[in-house]
Amino acid sequence: MESMPYRDTVDALMLSQTIVREPGQVQVTSANWRDGLPVLCGKQVVLRELRQSDAASLFALLTAQEVARFISPPPSTIEGFERFIAWTIRQRNAGTYVCFAVTLQGSDAAIGIFQVRQLDSEFRAAEWGFAIGSAFWGTRVFEDGAELVKEFVFETLGVHRLEARAAVLNGRGNGALLKTGAVQEAVLRKSFRCNGQYIDQVLYTILDDDWRESCQRLPSRRLAALPAALRLH
Repeated sequence: MESMPYRDTVDALMLSQTIVREPGQVQVTSANWRDGLPVLCGKQVVLRELRQSDAASLFALLTAQEVARFISPPPSTIEGFERFIAWTIRQRNAGTYVCFAVTLQGSDAAIGIFQVRQLDSEFRAAEWGFAIGSAFWGTRVFEDGAELVKEFVFETLGVHRLEARAAVLNGRGNGALLKTGAVQEAVLRKSFRCNGQYIDQVLYTILDDDWRESCQRLPSRRLAALPAALRLH
């Protein structure tokens, strides 16, 4: 999701119109995600609802040139990120969009985000995107978080077709999407305006059937990775 759905310049609603619940105030389950996102725990990461207190860390990490190079310009101030966080809550309440903060196990500091937005009225088609602080690239933080997001998308949201777009020049982003099992469908010519120029993007998809089939194959992949002496006979 290189083209961010949020536009800071047109967000005229006040922060006070949105209540951002702090930890411990509400018990959230996957069934009532419109009232609050569930906490998703992986091997390395914990994904949770964004909070106003995340604005400073997201500003520091996601405005870095190497992170923002291939996405729509992120908010340019901490206050801008606060407005973005409030906007994510409103969109989640409306049932059209979700945004998870990425944190590490044992730490509550936000180091990135995963976004999912609906592409049709029933949320059967959706687009996802991500931004992770560069200090955490190559640490499998993305892969761990992506697995959690895919499960949430297909099991809880009921998405049938999950799309993603990455600039052709964004080698790291394309590689990350391929690691998730995404299939390249097309090159979208001059489809994204970035730094004053229109550039090509690659369209990737994951279908719910693809994801379920990969989940069924997972036990066999794990077994194959075990030393022969440890396999059951």
